Formats: sequence, C-alpha cells, structure tokens
Amino acid sequence: MTKRALISVSDKTGVVEFAKGLKEAGFDIISTGGTSKTLQENGIEVIGISEVTGFPEILDGRVKTLHPNVHGAVLAKHGDADHAAQLKEHNIEPIQLVCVNLYPFQATIAKPDVTVEDAIENIDIGGPTMLRSSAKNHEYVTVVVDSADYDTVLAELKENGAVSKSTNRRLAAKVFRHTAAYDAVISEYMTELAGEENPESLTVTYELKQSLRYGENPHQKAAFYKKPLGSVFSIAEAKQLHGKELSYNNINDADAALQIVQEFTEPAAVAVKHMNPCGVGTGETILEAYEKAYEADSTSIFGGIIALNREVDKATAEKLHEIFLEIIIAPSFSDEAIEVLTSKKNIRLLTVDFEAAKKPERKLTSIEGGVLVQDRDAYSLKDADVKVVTKREPTAEEWKALELGWKVVKHVKSNAIVVTDDQMTLGVGAGQMNRVGAAKIALEQAGEKAKGSALASDAFFPMDDTVEAAAQAGVTAIIQTGGSIRDEDSIKKADEYGIAMVFTGVRHFKH
Repeated sequence: MTKRALISVSDKTGVVEFAKGLKEAGFDIISTGGTSKTLQENGIEVIGISEVTGFPEILDGRVKTLHPNVHGAVLAKHGDADHAAQLKEHNIEPIQLVCVNLYPFQATIAKPDVTVEDAIENIDIGGPTMLRSSAKNHEYVTVVVDSADYDTVLAELKENGAVSKSTNRRLAAKVFRHTAAYDAVISEYMTELAGEENPESLTVTYELKQSLRYGENPHQKAAFYKKPLGSVFSIAEAKQLHGKELSYNNINDADAALQIVQEFTEPAAVAVKHMNPCGVGTGETILEAYEKAYEADSTSIFGGIIALNREVDKATAEKLHEIFLEIIIAPSFSDEAIEVLTSKKNIRLLTVDFEAAKKPERKLTSIEGGVLVQDRDAYSLKDADVKVVTKREPTAEEWKALELGWKVVKHVKSNAIVVTDDQMTLGVGAGQMNRVGAAKIALEQAGEKAKGSALASDAFFPMDDTVEAAAQAGVTAIIQTGGSIRDEDSIKKADEYGIAMVFTGVRHFKH
C-alpha cells in the first residue's frame, strides 16, 4: 500500500530534508500553499491539497484542509472493516503521517506595531484541527509538530519501516501540549483585548527553560519554565555570562533581588538571602552603594545574591571578589570586571535589561488543588496619600530614610520591619508572628546605628509597643500604614518621644 504524508508548515526549518527522507521511505507527499512551493522548488514531487479534497483553497487560505477527504484519511482506524468500507465508498486514501506547525501567532503579537487584524489572521484553524485529529488517532498515524523530531521519525522508518507505537504516543502527547499552549496564548491575548480581569477559567502556558538538579531541597524534583512573551526584565530572560547552572533557590533569590533593586533610580545594591533583603545600599556610585549594602549586614551577605542597577566596573568587581557570593546581577559588566570576577569558577554572573519596559504581570501562587492570582504589588510612596500624623514633621534627611525603608519593607516577608538611614538598611526584621517581634529583631541588628534612624513597617501597629521599642532604640521617624483602631495610642507615644510619624494608608503584606 502506498503511504501518504501530509506536510503543511509555517516554520520550514528542516522540512525539505524531512520530505526527502519520507520519499525515500516510500511516502507520497501531500502539501499546501507555501510548503508545497518550497518542496517543489527543491525537486520534491508533491500532491496538491486540492487534488485530495477536490476543492480549491478559498478565503485567502483560511479554508484548505478542513475537508472529509483529509480528516477521514487521518481519523480512520486501520484494520477496522467498517472504516475501510467507508473510505472506499468515498474514495478516501488513508494518511499515515502528518507534519504540521502553526501560524506564528506568538511571534506576530510580539511585534510592537502589531494590529488586532494581523493578530487575528495569524490564529491557525486548520492546523490545530489536523494536529488534534492525527494525535487522537496516533495508534495508526504519526504526527509531527516539532522539527526536532524529524530525525527520530526518519531513523525509525529507515530501521524498522514504521514508527513505533511508543514514539507515536510521545509525539501525540507533544501535539496536545503544543495546541494547548498555542490556544493559551491566544486566549490570554483575546481576554486582555476584551478587557476581562477574572474570566470563568484561567489557561496559562509556560515553556521549559531549564531542568533543575533539584528543588528547594535535594529530595524535591524541579524545573524552570518561562512565560511566553513575559517580562524582559526578568531572571527568565537573563543572560548568564559565567558560572555554574542556576539552582531552584538561586532563581527564587535572584528574582527577589531584582524586584527590590528596580525600586531605585539612583545607584543601588541589594543583597538577598532566602528571598529577604539582608542589605540594601544607595550612593553616588555603584561602588558606594555596594559598600553600604555590605556594611548593612556583613555576616548575612556571605553566600548571598547581589543585584546592582549600574554596570559593574573594576573597582566594584574587586570589592565583590573579596567575599563568597552565589550570583551577581547587573545591567552589564566591564571587561575588567569580568576578568576579576571570573577568576572564581562557580560564581554566576547575570545581565538583565534594566531599560526594558516593565510589563505588569499578575502573580500566580500555587496551593494544593488550586492557584491564587493577584496583581503584583507595584504601589509606591508616590501613589500613597501620605499624612504626617504627629506634631513633628520629618526632616529632609528623615524623609529620604523613610522613603528608602518603604521601598525595602514591601519586599520583606511579613510581619516586616526595616530600620534605615538615608542611604542604607540598618536592620531587617522578617517573617515574625507579631510586629513588635519583627521590630526587636531589626532594632537589635541596627544596634547603636538605630539612633537617629527611620523605621518602616509593612502594616499598621495594633498597639503602641512598636513605637515604644523604636523610641528606646533612638529611632526618630516612623512610616507605617495606619488604620488601626488604636492609632491614637501610637501617635500619642510618638509625640511623647518627639518621633515624626507618617501614615501611608497602604499596607505591603508579603507572605
């Protein structure tokens, strides 16, 4: 029996060689439009799709394969007498192999000037239908959606005269993943176009970027996937210049560092351990900023992740080189800096495009049996309705310290307290079950430096004990949400000690 293969691809990578291999394996080739032209130009005889359907391609190619002569040929069970009789009755010849890839919808909508009309035209209809039909009938039909599988298929045909059932099943599973992902991108685009915020179902897709050795702990399996057309300002889009492969914990910590450092326009350095900042510094230069971040907690920074928002120069690299660091993230590294830092074999050097437009993305948090979805916390002090609620207003220097603290505290696990001066963090209290406990940790870390400092809280004070602790440590300015039924107690306590206190009306819980 003559075997038939239908080939219709948008991405023509390797398709000529694949078609030649199929011809050598005894297949006749059916093809459509541009694919047919490409194959014929390369000396490969093809059967036009209209010869199979007895109907011309119409509507600018929108309809060409949506026909019983195609789908009957693909969906028939081989060896089923009833199916065979129906094929014979309607003069349909079976198709044993389908090779299809789809209109480039994702690449189309990635263009900055894409029109809705152009996007809609690049929604493939016939392609996914053929793929799904073939994948459903994979017991009898080989379906290929990825050029990476061409060689495997040809090798099995050459060696065994047929593609194995296990390979057919693996290829069919890939098809259903591919069409699901394709439709997920379309559904996200159309949902945004329609302006729907919380649709009745949520379909998301991610592409495998990296298989990981393990997850948070060695006994946990893990992988790293990236979002198609996701934010460019992302660890998923970072370029690794040097060092070992990133681990699960590296990726989490690096993302946390990147989210914090983007809060600053002045030269800034952020050190992160276990997804909490252990030191944040700003300065006139990136070297000064790093030195402040190091000084903030010279113990915890060891083995940490550093993010800097300016190019790393030689002087900064030499300072970074003095301690063990897992990762350094920056917009770029000078040649001299790379020479200094790469003398350590394992340190990871990553560059991220800090100039890329920040694309707002919703945050997905997995729970057992479901997922929580929310907007990212992009609220800044400029957005807040800031009110000075005490008798004394903050000084100019205190305002700078309060602003720095507010930028950092929203990235610290709740309950969170951050103590700062106008250039660096002095103490960080993270993830405590009560707020005064977080304050005591931050103030103890700040020590004598707490005198004349500012304190930032991610949420309101339920009672005046945090103000009391701050006052005893020498804090002179506080920024907090406000909104407690006992706000007046905290205000009174602040006035008692001459502390300037600011309410923002906005909390920054981070669980």
